[in-house]
Amino acid sequence: MSSRLMRRGVATLGLAALGFAPSLRADEGMWTYDNPPLAQLKERYGFEPSREWLDHLRLSSVRFMSGGSGSFVSKDGLVMTNHHVGADSISKLSTAERDLLKNGFAAAGKEAELACPDLELNVLTSMEDVTKRITDAAAAAKDSAEANTLRKAAVAAIEKEESERTKQRCDVVTLYRGGEYWIYRYDRFTDIRLVFCPDKQAAFFGGDPDNFTFPRFDLDVSFFRVYVDGKPYQPKHWLTWNPDGCRENALVFVSGHPGSTSRLLTATQMEFQRAVAQPRSLKFMSELITTLHEFGKQSPESYRRAEDDIFGLENSYKARFGQLGGLNDPELMGRKRGEEAELRQKLTSDAVALAEYDTAVAAIDGAYAKLAAFTNRQYWARLNGKSVGHALTLVRAATELPKPNGERLPGFGDAGLPALKLRTFSTAPIYLDLDELMLSATFTASLRELGNDDPFMTAALNGQTPAEAAKAAVASTTLADPAVRKTLFEGGQAAIDASTDPLIALAKRVDGVLRELQKRYEDEVTSVEAAQGEAIARGRFRAFGKSKAPDATFTLRLSPGVVKGYESGGKQIPWKTTFAGLFERHAAFGGKPPFDLTPRWLERKSRFDLNASFDRATPFNFVSTNDIIGGNSGSPVIGLDGRIVGIIFDGNIESLPAAYIYDERQARSVSVHSAGILLALRVVYDANDLVAELLGGSKSAAGS
Repeated sequence: MSSRLMRRGVATLGLAALGFAPSLRADEGMWTYDNPPLAQLKERYGFEPSREWLDHLRLSSVRFMSGGSGSFVSKDGLVMTNHHVGADSISKLSTAERDLLKNGFAAAGKEAELACPDLELNVLTSMEDVTKRITDAAAAAKDSAEANTLRKAAVAAIEKEESERTKQRCDVVTLYRGGEYWIYRYDRFTDIRLVFCPDKQAAFFGGDPDNFTFPRFDLDVSFFRVYVDGKPYQPKHWLTWNPDGCRENALVFVSGHPGSTSRLLTATQMEFQRAVAQPRSLKFMSELITTLHEFGKQSPESYRRAEDDIFGLENSYKARFGQLGGLNDPELMGRKRGEEAELRQKLTSDAVALAEYDTAVAAIDGAYAKLAAFTNRQYWARLNGKSVGHALTLVRAATELPKPNGERLPGFGDAGLPALKLRTFSTAPIYLDLDELMLSATFTASLRELGNDDPFMTAALNGQTPAEAAKAAVASTTLADPAVRKTLFEGGQAAIDASTDPLIALAKRVDGVLRELQKRYEDEVTSVEAAQGEAIARGRFRAFGKSKAPDATFTLRLSPGVVKGYESGGKQIPWKTTFAGLFERHAAFGGKPPFDLTPRWLERKSRFDLNASFDRATPFNFVSTNDIIGGNSGSPVIGLDGRIVGIIFDGNIESLPAAYIYDERQARSVSVHSAGILLALRVVYDANDLVAELLGGSKSAAGS
């Protein structure tokens, strides 16, 4: 899966040999809506979208704050996203008696739609460049640490001012690694209800073995509805449905919220990812996956409780493994060094600009040399578990909220309080047996890496073993009750001081150590990255202008691409799969997990036309060259007329290094085809009312 917020030389060679030929990177870029690639689109495809076209698509696009993307697809606030994006809410709505992940759900009318406990959706309504205000605020600082403090205070002030003025969610977004700062204003929705989701076996057919592969056969789609004042929301903009979908070689667009890329990192920063960050993350995730699988074996209910966490970790592990493979590819690192050489070459005519760039790169090199001394502590000093996370939030809220807005930790500013309260007061179930297990596993790993004498371990374990400390903290906590959390939050420091809850006690013991480590990391690393990132961005702007897209930041982006297959292992991979292929894959594996179709699908096999020739068969999944990353999951895929032709749900294995460098030769986005979605809804799920709603819109791509 494209995941909830996840995605994978020789310097003396010529730039074209290193992969800089435009033909290899023609569809590169996750473009901000203030700077769409109009010239590139007109030159390569003869298509130039109007501002009206772009605005309609932007205002139809939806961000899932649980980690993913979606879109309005009807006049009654219906939102489409992936099953795996919706799985967080679907899991929270499930019980031992009603397993919605396993069995799926279809509301019998709007009155039967299920309210999600803590889901927030956002729609980007406007953007404004605030770079000068933030850079001016930091200009008088005596060093990078003070500049970082002043920069954060300016961000908090702008977010508060704009939130109070507009009554919207307002986030300051960093682009080009500090080259620009923008305020993004969002309509915020929190009354979200589940309308439909298929059984997980249909949504994730092939399981982890097929994840990040193609051909694929997944109905990875779910539908929610936005309510305002207890009634279905009536958006001014929504995307209409193309029942025929796209064909091979069609130009298509993806509008979604890619989580994070690292294409503008320096070679030193990428080397840190290759040698340190990615390997240790993989090591830790592998241990947690093993722990969760063992827990899941205890009973069907244990597996149900752990299932969504297992999926998320396995998905992230596979994505990071692919990214690390790219970082270990000499050609990729050679291309990165080639990009830096190209930039320096373009700056040679401006001695001042070149000196600024070289100084910035050297400063980042120095910061990472310092990081080596404490990165192990900074990473492994950690907690785990939903109730544990609430405990730390409550302890920090009591300390942070009395402070002036600009001096608080990120996430505790006035502008962020509505989202903070939504999460903290959530009525979603918390399973303390699972939390205890996760905390124990985390303490065990941290103790192995840090040793008994580390200040964090001393505070966390309090003289006990990891298992004993986890049990003592979690077994008798009352924080699984949202009413208790709300009382502690609203009671402030006095309530925290009076609390005898063992998780609150744990959070209080470790908070000082965690703050100290975070401050050191900010003072010695992130503050340098921020200041020098601005300098490097100035060099890039001098050399290239804004002809290159900024790194992904979980903000709305536009990505063009073409529907087409690719070559892998000497074989030509077609652009689409069909339902005939789905049933053939089930049969080839004898119907054994994870290649097993549910009885409902098998009973209705005869309703599909499985004898149609490949060119006439209804497409199920398809691939395209659109540049995406984790967070794009659930993004709509649209054609030139602005109608939906599919929904992004994954990338192939060759796309994973795109977190660092893009190459369209084999990298492909994977989507569910709009015609395939309609066919499955009708034939398998009898979801005729939903189909009618999808096909009932009349708005044009221009939003008229």
